[in-house]
Amino acid sequence: MTSNAETVDAYILEAPSKREHALRKIRGLCVQYLPNHLEDMSYKMPSYKLENQVQVAFASQKQHICVYFLIHSVMLNKPERLNGINNGKGCLRFSNPDKVDFELITTLLKETALSKDKAC
Repeated sequence: MTSNAETVDAYILEAPSKREHALRKIRGLCVQYLPNHLEDMSYKMPSYKLENQVQVAFASQKQHICVYFLIHSVMLNKPERLNGINNGKGCLRFSNPDKVDFELITTLLKETALSKDKAC
């Protein structure tokens, strides 16, 4: 979904209604586990920055919800936990909003908060 939303709330409201609950939950987890991060709209999606670097973002795309973890060591730390999850170099993709793995997202958010590595 290409968005010109200026706020995260507006972005979520533009998404398909069947995704709203999942997007709100992802946002809530980001706010909870990344308390020192600035929430804003970077790259036309909800983003969480630390020291002016986006470390986490999420998007409602045409075919799936995508959660980006831009500290690659967080994604690569334990690759076995990504088995069965549609993923890319720095993202998780969920085609069904009812099957978003919030437990995995929580784990990766906690690791992001503790990481001293730089985002790519």
